[in-house]
Amino acid sequence: MKAMVLNVQERIENNPLKLMDIPIPEIDKEEVLLRVKVCGVCHTDLHIVEGDIPAVKLPLIPGHQVVGVVEKVGKEVKGIHKGMRVGVPWFYSSCGECVYCKRGQTNLCENAKFTGYHVDGGYAEYMKAHYKSVYPIPDGFDDMHAAPLLCGGVIGYRALKLSEAKPGDNLGLYGFGASAHVVIQIAVHLGMDVYVFSRSEEHRKLAEDLGAVWTGEATERPPEKLNSAIIFAPVGWIVIEALKSLDKGGTIAMAGIYSTPIPEIEYDLIYHEKTLRSVANSTAEDVVELLNIASEAKVNTVVKPFPLSDANHALNLVKESKIDGSAVIQPGA
Repeated sequence: MKAMVLNVQERIENNPLKLMDIPIPEIDKEEVLLRVKVCGVCHTDLHIVEGDIPAVKLPLIPGHQVVGVVEKVGKEVKGIHKGMRVGVPWFYSSCGECVYCKRGQTNLCENAKFTGYHVDGGYAEYMKAHYKSVYPIPDGFDDMHAAPLLCGGVIGYRALKLSEAKPGDNLGLYGFGASAHVVIQIAVHLGMDVYVFSRSEEHRKLAEDLGAVWTGEATERPPEKLNSAIIFAPVGWIVIEALKSLDKGGTIAMAGIYSTPIPEIEYDLIYHEKTLRSVANSTAEDVVELLNIASEAKVNTVVKPFPLSDANHALNLVKESKIDGSAVIQPGA
């Protein structure tokens, strides 16, 4: 099979992913083999490739928003059959034994594994996965438009839950990439007023088209105080700006796996029982809930396709915020 393989972490401008011919992976008794139809491109892939997130496995096939068709099933696989269309998200597995797993906080598992990081991902024509790490894709989404739901959508949905936003609230979204353009549709569906902050005029226009009541840059103040906010942009100084726009008792959820340092925070900005929290990974329940609510809300993901050999270029465009919505790799293109 053909795959884009990372051997050395370095800046994406140097094209570190190499197109290679490698063997199709062999599966064990609890695994399935997927023929990859599409794989979404995520900022986390960029952080892995460039070394912002240190490597735990090299060589590595990145990619963790995978939609594929089951080609083979192991002898002890349950609930998944050949020919089924499934997705594989960022969160691959938890150990089930640590204190966090026993509390039901599987997303905080001390021995968690992640797709396209601990195990090879979807920048390839085939990939293998444990059967508990794959999820049936609802019929309402084609392959291309389902892919962005499996990381950006899931993490955005968890961030929305942790932001404590409720119907009728004012919700701020800082950064408007792949995750935010899914979250805004769910938030509008749930009856929230959404305020979008982005430096990109094109992204602000897309946000308005998707139902934002106001758009501006992160340094601007919205016409109304925010009850909740989600920060998608991995930029620490935005925390200060979001706190300035947050109402008393409000919550900010930082959705990124990485951020530049947060500047010193004056106590007055965090006073009045404001909450600042991070979002770490997701749970199996988040994936199932997101796929259901996205189907109910008729979420329309905005996608731009790329052939497998253009994965470096796609990541570079993501880095430069030049993709409206989500970049998606098509290994068969």
